[in-house]
Amino acid sequence: MRVLITGGCGFLGSNLALETFKRNYELFIIDNLYRKNSDDNLEWLKSNGKFKFYNSDVRMTEQINHVIKDIKPDVIFHLAGQVAMTTSIADPKIDFEINALGSFNVLNAVKMFSPESIVVYSSTNKVYGDIEWAEYNEKETRYVCEKFPLGFPETIPLEFHSPYGCSKGSADQYMLDYYRIFGIRTVVFRHSSMFGGRQFSTYDQGWIGWFCQKAIETKRGLAKEPFSISGNGKQVRDVLYADDAVDLYFKAFEKIESTKGKAFNIGGGMENSLSLLELFIILERESEVTLNYVKLPPRESDQKIFVADMTKIRNLLNWQPNVDKISGIKKMITWIEGL
Repeated sequence: MRVLITGGCGFLGSNLALETFKRNYELFIIDNLYRKNSDDNLEWLKSNGKFKFYNSDVRMTEQINHVIKDIKPDVIFHLAGQVAMTTSIADPKIDFEINALGSFNVLNAVKMFSPESIVVYSSTNKVYGDIEWAEYNEKETRYVCEKFPLGFPETIPLEFHSPYGCSKGSADQYMLDYYRIFGIRTVVFRHSSMFGGRQFSTYDQGWIGWFCQKAIETKRGLAKEPFSISGNGKQVRDVLYADDAVDLYFKAFEKIESTKGKAFNIGGGMENSLSLLELFIILERESEVTLNYVKLPPRESDQKIFVADMTKIRNLLNWQPNVDKISGIKKMITWIEGL
């Protein structure tokens, strides 16, 4: 089994690579090491197993053509991407080039040189826009959408808001259409929030890890001033721990006859949903601190709620998360403390 991971030195890519080692599959990684700490993950991976590394960029057509023609992988986990909403607004051109053009390059290389390859793509809930058409009730610690008690299904309308939504949404649709038109076996995962080890969170990406870091800094007496949050803190996401995401990706290609050509909403489900305020309550309890923060205006195109209704993926793969949100947060704190 030959596994190619684009963005393989990122958070999810590193976790998928570790599982590939455990299964004794051949591993190939593409990463341009642009993101901070990706070189740390590369060195960590080298200490865990053998693989072939390509310091390549999905934007470079000839580079991607060469790699896929050379490897002819059984499965490609396509994770390479620009992942921050704020960055997409600051520089929409690079966001388009990485997410839309880069994904097209991967798909087209598969079509030309390795049409039997399976492509599993990491998309986003942002393809649904801000979902402001839904009705929300504001409770003490969170927003609630009574009409969708299990979360949002794949049948809600696509609305590409923000450059990030447009670039990821374009790639999302190309993945589905390359199955319809060319028979390339693709799977699209529209992710809510993921977190876990090997995730070096920043202010605008990886919110669970970022606020865990703030709690640790507070506990250690390193927080000299309040940190900031966008909005009132009642916005809700469901959270999925890395181990469960890895399990899902491998199941998706193992059961490709059931998953090919389909898009799935993926997260932790309503039982693993959190608002920022609810996360802070957990962190204050676990770390025995009081978090000090200030509120900024809401981010552009932010969603009051996104929780994935996973009925579709559960019915097809009998998959569901095993790591609950509290256990996952404890694991995240432990990992950050060990850095």
